[in-house]
Amino acid sequence: MITGLQASARTIPTDTPESDGTLEWDSTTIVLVHARAGEHSGLGYTYGDASIAPLVQGKLADVVCGRDPMDVPGAWQAMRGALRNAGAVGAGAMAISAVDIALWDLKARILGVSLCTLLGRAHEGVAIYGSGGFTSYSDDQLADQLGHWAQQGIPRVKMKVGRDPEFDEHRVEVARAAIGDDVELMVDANGAYDRAQARRWRDTFAHHGVTWLEEPVSSDDPEGLEELRGGPVAIAAGEYGWRPEDFPPLTGAVDVLQADVTRCQGITGLLAVSGLCEAHGLPLSAHCAPAVSCHAFAALPPTRHLEYFHDHVRVEHMLFDGVPEPDGGLLRPDVDRPGHGLELKP
Repeated sequence: MITGLQASARTIPTDTPESDGTLEWDSTTIVLVHARAGEHSGLGYTYGDASIAPLVQGKLADVVCGRDPMDVPGAWQAMRGALRNAGAVGAGAMAISAVDIALWDLKARILGVSLCTLLGRAHEGVAIYGSGGFTSYSDDQLADQLGHWAQQGIPRVKMKVGRDPEFDEHRVEVARAAIGDDVELMVDANGAYDRAQARRWRDTFAHHGVTWLEEPVSSDDPEGLEELRGGPVAIAAGEYGWRPEDFPPLTGAVDVLQADVTRCQGITGLLAVSGLCEAHGLPLSAHCAPAVSCHAFAALPPTRHLEYFHDHVRVEHMLFDGVPEPDGGLLRPDVDRPGHGLELKP
């Protein structure tokens, strides 16, 4: 029986101010959840506002505690029901995600197996791409960060664009010079362009060998995304899918569907998204949270790669033991550690 559910939030300053096409920030907040059953404990987390922690305690703990820890989907349905009026998207979806991850981790630890073993391992390791290249970076910062990932043997990197479009082509040229011709260059506009701008920039980026354009327009505009498909630059979106029901409209609009296990109502929600991708023949890419995404996405057949995001890599190394390290262009789940293998540092 699940006997306890606790949540807490920690806010950690970024190493430098950061921005993308539509947002600026100087800190990252991680919300941690511990689920307990007897002598066992499971850990889950999400990246969002600190208000998620009291939402977990006030709305979700009562419907989770007392349940069978083997029945994670049952707890997931109960949490969705508990947030019917409070809202099961946005902060509510992230609260469910953190708890759901903790419950899957708890189940795996009770059974004494790794999380990807419990889910059914589909991949030995998950391909990664280095992600950062914030629009707040100077040319030197941009070149140093992306060039470092290339030197580590990571064969693909992603940078932010769209805040000051007049500088985007120059920044892409700086990035290409830093990583060389053999490393895949990806860009993320975070929905900063309108449709006409997105068409122009898609073609400009293609000229510079860019292979991936993420959220050129908002994910709330699937028709606009669909208009951009069909060329040498893959169109990707989906990181703000809060629940499985949010993803079907994107299946005909993108070349690669993205999902964030810490946002899409956890591993249970992610399994539904994976099934949708398989049904539509779409590859699936993991958005952020690399330490916990590694196990989850290693279990999904349509997984293409995982975002090795600068902020989250930094936070996860600060807070957890057992964080997986890149092996060239792969992140491999540690199957010798129970659950997802992460332990909160003292």
